[in-house]
Amino acid sequence: MKNQAFPIYSQPCGWNALLPNREARPPATGQLDVQYVVVGAGFTGMAAARRLCQLNPNASIVLLEASTVGEGSSARNSGFLTREEYPSNSSAPAIEQNKVLNGFNREAFDDLKQIIEDHQIACDFHTSGRIRAAATADGANTLRTIQQALEATGHTTQTLDESKLHHLIGTSYYKFGVHTDTGHLVQPAALIRGMLSALPQQVEVHENSPVLDLNQHGKKWQLKTSSAQITADQVIMATNASVKYFGYLQDKVVTIHTYAGITEPLKPSEIASFGSLESWGVLPAHRLGTTVRRVGADRLLVRSLYAYENSLSESVVHDALHSRFHKRYPELSHIRLEHVWGGVTALTLNGSPYVGCLEPGLYASAGCNGSGIVKGTALGSYMAELALSNKPNSQILKAYGTANKILPDPFRALGFKVVSAWESRKAGLES
Repeated sequence: MKNQAFPIYSQPCGWNALLPNREARPPATGQLDVQYVVVGAGFTGMAAARRLCQLNPNASIVLLEASTVGEGSSARNSGFLTREEYPSNSSAPAIEQNKVLNGFNREAFDDLKQIIEDHQIACDFHTSGRIRAAATADGANTLRTIQQALEATGHTTQTLDESKLHHLIGTSYYKFGVHTDTGHLVQPAALIRGMLSALPQQVEVHENSPVLDLNQHGKKWQLKTSSAQITADQVIMATNASVKYFGYLQDKVVTIHTYAGITEPLKPSEIASFGSLESWGVLPAHRLGTTVRRVGADRLLVRSLYAYENSLSESVVHDALHSRFHKRYPELSHIRLEHVWGGVTALTLNGSPYVGCLEPGLYASAGCNGSGIVKGTALGSYMAELALSNKPNSQILKAYGTANKILPDPFRALGFKVVSAWESRKAGLES
């Protein structure tokens, strides 16, 4: 995605392909003069637009989406929602920071849930619990550390052996697991579409309107699309890694491509392979491992693979995802992945996002580090508050942390390749 203002995906989003077609909002055209422009109609951008409406009910607000809602990066994830995260370890400082962080997470999660209920968004939102599973001894040790941290923060956990895992999720691939009651699943494309419909009419939404140029003129900002020129008092960039195209945060954020696939519908006789749980999601023991979840009554999803800055070939992606799926479910080796797609996310060196003021009147959030729905909602709301008050919230910055600087290329690319190769080797069967 280098030198590209927004990600261009070669394959449609599988989640969106499962939904009925929708008519996109018209692109921005002509000359527009507004108070606020929010760039990016993902979970972060929609949260920012919604919060601006709450804080300034008379404001003129434009929300721009480069592609169409449901095809952007926000819909291309695995559909996990995390109301509460766990600390990095069970030390007192880590637990205290986690407590503050989860206060913001819970508020954002509860806001999402309330919108889903109030607007009756049919997005298959439900409590599923969360399974973390390991296929190796090293992975099991990692999960035991996570289990200790979870229990230190008051979460009830259940240890799962190979037999119990097979009973629950239908595979003997994993040897050790940890189950927690907290964890939710969602159809992300259906959710982001529903969030669009739930936005106040005050927000003027334009799809297929990528921002191609962004400049400051006096105290105003000017944004150009292919068919419009927009002048705004303040701009919120909810574009994750794409903010680099405009010259910002290039020393803090890297673009990562990840991939996922959803199976074709299975026959009733084959669905028994899914295990006894009607709804489940499995997170890997290693960060470069493979995520698996059940989708509805008759499909499975597998998510894996990571590529730095540039996308992988479709043949490599298809072969790798099918291999990971069939290793876990060899009895389903005849089942193909009906929808395979990629998505772009943004990583930072220390796993903390950047959120703040880039220049007077210009705000950005980038570096979600693969955890975007709830975190993006929290940080989008914060950006709106920051735009109106210009007063940073030290508590939220302390809770989520601040992205560290990264060495420039070619050192960055070389470092990623070395670390990725090492981490992939460590991941082993977790991949």
